[in-house]
Amino acid sequence: MKIAVVGKGGSGKTTTSAVLARGLARHGHRVVALDCDTNPNLGLSLGVGDRETQRLVTLREQVGESDTEHAVSWAEILDTYGTDAPDGVRLSVITRIENPEPG
Repeated sequence: MKIAVVGKGGSGKTTTSAVLARGLARHGHRVVALDCDTNPNLGLSLGVGDRETQRLVTLREQVGESDTEHAVSWAEILDTYGTDAPDGVRLSVITRIENPEPG
């Protein structure tokens, strides 16, 4: 299952995403949360804290501003640019996925 949360600024997308992610994970689902927002705060809402959220944002900025190659697979995205959040949620702050694997 893939769920995307979209809407106007300030409408509660980040909060809704965090509640959905943690709730689904608590019920045994494997959850990967991707924060693609220009102002990424999903890490804070998921409970990973300021320092870890900023680390992920910095990694994303380094990819966007340098010759660093984008990750080419889900495993690489999560291993390189991800972190573990409470309740078993895996979080990554990304800009885009260049050539997604099918499925």
